[in-house]
Amino acid sequence: MLPAGHRCPVLLHLRRLRRRPGIATCPFLRVFGQEPIERARSLFCESSQRDARDGEGQRKQAQKKVYRSESPPCLPPRVPDIGTRCLSSLESLRLPAPGKESLAREREDSSGDQNQLDPSLPALDESEVGELHARSSLSASREEPFRAGELILAEIGKRETQFKKLFRLSNVGYLNSSWGTVSFSDIVGKCAGQILRSSSGKHFMLKRPSLEDYVLLMKRGPAITYPKDMNMMMMMMNIHPGDAVLEAGSGSGGMSLFLSRAVGSQGRVISFEIRQDHHELAKKNYKHWRDSWKISHIEEWPDNVDFIHKDISGATEDIKSLTFDAVALDMLNPQVALPVLYPNLKQGGICAVYLANITQVIELLDGIRVCELALSCEKISEVIVRDWLVCLAKQKNGILAQKGEPKINTDLQIHSQKKIRIEDEEFQEDDHEESHSDFPCASFPYIARPIHWQAGHTAFLVKLRKFKPQLN
Repeated sequence: MLPAGHRCPVLLHLRRLRRRPGIATCPFLRVFGQEPIERARSLFCESSQRDARDGEGQRKQAQKKVYRSESPPCLPPRVPDIGTRCLSSLESLRLPAPGKESLAREREDSSGDQNQLDPSLPALDESEVGELHARSSLSASREEPFRAGELILAEIGKRETQFKKLFRLSNVGYLNSSWGTVSFSDIVGKCAGQILRSSSGKHFMLKRPSLEDYVLLMKRGPAITYPKDMNMMMMMMNIHPGDAVLEAGSGSGGMSLFLSRAVGSQGRVISFEIRQDHHELAKKNYKHWRDSWKISHIEEWPDNVDFIHKDISGATEDIKSLTFDAVALDMLNPQVALPVLYPNLKQGGICAVYLANITQVIELLDGIRVCELALSCEKISEVIVRDWLVCLAKQKNGILAQKGEPKINTDLQIHSQKKIRIEDEEFQEDDHEESHSDFPCASFPYIARPIHWQAGHTAFLVKLRKFKPQLN
C-alpha cells in the first residue's frame, strides 16, 4: 500500500496512460477501476483552486485557516511559493526556482493588455504618484507662454526671402521692424508658433530661438563660426558629457555655447581670448543665452565655461595641472599654440582646428613637422550645405498657376492608341488608375531649385590626433 503522499503522482500517471489509444483496454489498468482515477482528478482540481486563492493579498491569512480546516489529510505538504500540485518525476525536474517563477509571472503580466486595469494590482505609492506628476509637469513646461525677459525670434518669409529678428521681450515697448510694429503686450502670454499681424498688415511667426538661430543672430565681434562647421567639429572631437575641453579663441562665444551643451553640467570648458573686446562680448552673449534659457526651461543651462583673457601661448602655468579630452582652436596661427597645449592633451585626444583658407592648413602641418609633435592629421574637411526651395508656382499677379492639359499631335495620338490596344487589359486598367490626372495634388505645378543665396565656403576643418610614437 502506497503512503498518502505518493498516491497522487501514481494515480495521475495512470490516468495519462488511460488516455492513450490502445492502452485503455489494458487488463492491467482495469484492476484499478475508474474510482482511483476520478479521485486523483478531484485532488488535482482542488489543489489548483487553492493555488489561485493563495495569490490574493489581503485575505491570505483568512483563507489559510479555511484551507487547513477543509484540506484532506492525504495531501502532501506545501512547497513555499509553488502550490500543492501533484507533479510527476519529469515535471519536478523542470520546476523553476521560486524567484524565476515569480519573475516569469511578472513578465507575462506586463506583456498583457496595458489598457485593461487589473483590480488585484497594488495601488501606487505617494512617491510614485509624485514622480508621475513631476514628469507631466516637465512635459507641460515646454508649452509655457512667452514671458518677459526671454529671447524671442520673429520670422517672416516669402519663398526664399526670409527676415528674422531676435529681440528680448519685456512688459512695455514695441517690436519695431521694416515690416511694421507690434506691441510687447500683445506678445506676452502667447505660445510659441503664434502668428501675429503687424501694423503694416504683415503676418509673422513668433518662436523661441534654437541655439543655431541664436548664434547666427546674436551680436558679433569677429566673424562667427557657422553652426554647420561647429557641428562637424563636435563630431571630430567626439565630446561626451563630463569631458574637459580647451578652446583657444572665444570670438563671439558661439563655439563656447556648443561646447557647453556637449560637455554638460559635469564637464568643463576653458576658453582663452587674447582681445579684451572679444572676451567681454563672448561672456555677454553666453550670459544672455543662459538667462533666457532659465526663464523658459525648468533645468538651468550649465554654468561650465571659464572665459580667460589671456594669450594661449603664455598660458602654460594656467593649464599645467589640467588634462583635456579635446581641444578646439579658432585662431590665425594655431601652430604657435600647439607646443603649449600639447602636453595637456590626453593620449589619443583630438584637436580640431578651424582655418579660413588652405594656406593656413599648410602652415599648420608644416609647424607640426618642425616642432616634431606626435600629432597625426586624420582629416581635412570643408562642409558645404546647399539649401533648396520647393513651393507652388505662382503667376506674376500672385495667383497660383494651373497645370494645363498637354497638347498631343494627332498622328502621335493615333499611334499611341494602336500601341495601347496590343497591351493586356489589366495593364490598361492599372495605367488608368495611376494616371496623374486622377490625383488632385498634381493640378498645381511646383518649383524645385536651389535658393539663390548660399553660404558656400566658410572654413577648412583639420582633425589632429595625439599618438604615442614608437621608441627607436
